[in-house]
This record gives sequence, structure tokens and C-alpha cells, in this order.
Amino acid sequence: MPADLPPGASPRLHDVARWIGTWCFRPVLRVRVHHRERIPATGPVVLVANHSALVDGPLLYGLLGRRAVFLVKQEMFTGPLGWLLPRIGQLAVRRGEPDRRPLTAALAVLRGGGLVGVFPEGTRGSGDVAAAQQGAAWLARASGAAVLPIVCRGTRRPDGAGRRFRPQVDVWVGEPLAPPAGKGRAELAAATETIRAALAGLVMELDDVRSRT
Repeated sequence: MPADLPPGASPRLHDVARWIGTWCFRPVLRVRVHHRERIPATGPVVLVANHSALVDGPLLYGLLGRRAVFLVKQEMFTGPLGWLLPRIGQLAVRRGEPDRRPLTAALAVLRGGGLVGVFPEGTRGSGDVAAAQQGAAWLARASGAAVLPIVCRGTRRPDGAGRRFRPQVDVWVGEPLAPPAGKGRAELAAATETIRAALAGLVMELDDVRSRT
């Protein structure tokens, strides 16, 4: 089993799913990726992203150019997805419940040089990064991984709007952040705030770019 995937995952199935993800959204979305060169090609990375629509995770999964293990809410693991997601290396997270198993599995992936994706907002919302949880900062600190902030805009249909034809979606890759330093809770809280602020800043930056194009 490759070290960049959790136990039980199929490397071949993961790679096939990722290949499908590189093109499956093209018929329905016009996607622009800004600063793709900032995505580290190798080494441990904790990806943190805003989350405004269900499509955000699958979209990023296909765009990163390398294997990616995302922390996904437990509710998604039903029906066919309940079979598929674990086999392509995705990890189930129970919201609001203490469960270290997915974090432990994610930490092993990072220590194996892999990439783990986290949506710090915890669930779909406005995509404005109103609050962040500490999981991403803890993973980066425990593994020594760089933190890569990424924001998506245009995937969420505005309230009251009708069906859109191939909406413009922008994916903005931020500069990687150094692994958090320090071992205490205060340092972890500070690192979490740094990540939150980085994402919020990227959202504002991308919104400005979108308003001018």
C-alpha cells in the first residue's frame, strides 16, 4: 500500500477516479485555476479550502495533479459513495463527535509524504471562512507539513437564482504556509487563526479579481 493513501484504499481506483475528476466538470463548468504552480508536487501538504458547494471537494480532487485524501463528512458515506469513498482513500469525519481515527489516518498519510485536504468550515456555508476548526493546524504541526490555502468561487448558486449554464468557477491557489510552530494550545489556536485569515484574505482577493473580469 502506498504511504500517501490510507489502509484499504486502492491506488489504481484512486488514480482512475482522479483522472475522471480532471475532465468530468468541463461540460457543466468553466473552470479557471490561478497559480497552479504553487501546488507542491511532492511532500506532505495539508490543503485547506473554503466550502460553499458540494462540488468543491470533487473539483479540487481532480485539479491538484497528485493524490489527495480528503476529510469528508460521515453523511456522504451512504449508498454507492459509501463503497467508493473509502476505496479511493477518502476519510469519514463525524461532525460534533470526538473521533481521532480519521485524524490518525490522515496523519499517517502526511508522514508518508501525502496530501490531506481539510475544509476548516466543517460544512457547506457561504464560503467566506467565518470560522475554522483546529484539525488542519494540528495535522500540519504534528506532521511538519506545509499548509496550502485554496479558495473556490462560483460553485455556489446564489439564493433565489435559477439553473445556470456553465457558470464561471475560479480556483485560487495561495502561497504555501510554513508548518505551525510551538506545542501548546495557545500556539495551536494562533496557527488556526493564521489559516483562517489566509483563507479569508484569498476569498477577498479572488472576489476582487472576479469583479473585474
